[in-house]
Amino acid sequence: MRLAGPFLRRVRLRHYKSVTACDVPLGPLTFLVGPNGAGKSTFLDALRLVSDSLRTSLDHALRDRGGINEVRQRSAGHPKHFGIGLEFCLPDGAAGTFAFEVGAKAGGGYVVKREECRINGSHYLVREGQIVAGPDEVSPPASDDRLYLVNAAGFPRFRPLYDLLSGMGFYNLNPREIRALQQPDKGEILDREGRNAASVLERMEKQDPAVKRRIEEYLALVVPGIEGVDSHSVGHMETLEFRQRVPGAKDPWRFPAIDMSDGTLRALGILIALFQGQTSRLVPLVAIEEPEVALHPAASGALRDCLREGSSYSQILVTSHSPELLDDSNIPVESILAVAAVGGESRISGVDEAGRSALRDRLFTAGELMRADQLHPDPSDVARTRQLRLFESDG
Repeated sequence: MRLAGPFLRRVRLRHYKSVTACDVPLGPLTFLVGPNGAGKSTFLDALRLVSDSLRTSLDHALRDRGGINEVRQRSAGHPKHFGIGLEFCLPDGAAGTFAFEVGAKAGGGYVVKREECRINGSHYLVREGQIVAGPDEVSPPASDDRLYLVNAAGFPRFRPLYDLLSGMGFYNLNPREIRALQQPDKGEILDREGRNAASVLERMEKQDPAVKRRIEEYLALVVPGIEGVDSHSVGHMETLEFRQRVPGAKDPWRFPAIDMSDGTLRALGILIALFQGQTSRLVPLVAIEEPEVALHPAASGALRDCLREGSSYSQILVTSHSPELLDDSNIPVESILAVAAVGGESRISGVDEAGRSALRDRLFTAGELMRADQLHPDPSDVARTRQLRLFESDG
């Protein structure tokens, strides 16, 4: 299923970990670029917290991150809350906003201070567990420690948003997990570290063999010599089995995942993550941290191509500090978000005017600007976000 356009059109964060405020647009394919420790992963984690809070619970999502005091920003003024706001467009063309603010309480507790959602003419607003405006004349009760969208998903207008936000995929792929024997599952969505890659690949092959062949074609470009990969049962467990050309052999030899390099396994995990939405329910957004890790720089061109193709089926967010991945004059400046740490604060915005001019005039690629340390956040965007407004009802 191809996307009509990007699912998340804009993301606003306030007092989330090292981010004081940011307000950035997202396209079909967005690169977050900057040095290690700048805040790229923090941006993705804020979106993952939304998905985790809906799939499990807000309490579980916060505890998984060390509690509210590890999530809210620690800075001058000691803010007691954090907020996340999203602008989105659903597959049926309906546009809307979803935002919530979580405040800290004594003893490590928290409260959802405010939550608001608008989808065309539908709307709800909840303050500290009290429904100010309900999604229907008779609305389910609210709680001050959970996101109300879980309850509102019982209404047809809000269900698609719930499904899409909870179905976003965030990946920090671990070759050790992909290499190990894996417990079979339904293979609907790839696990964050890739520990069910064999099940997902098997499901994809059954539902659309052409998609699996496309993955194998890209894998052969990234890792020369690889001809294919299959899911293979080992007792009650399963693993991945690779077909690879060997000099002098008539037919490809078969190698289990345990014999493959980290780069090969990461490349396969990335490809499965990018193409899984073609054979399953729509995975609206796929975020991958540093896909270039463990890959030879010569594979960067093939990696860019599969990111572009994948962005036709899922919105793609990528963190990177690889100049090679960005060495392409066809990457539009609007696809790049610059991330920098200044005084312990993460600043995230579009590229500054000098960088935009160089990229639009095709004087340099984004990779060349990165090598010269000339990809910086736009200071005017950073200043604008100081007056950030998360909620539509504040207007």
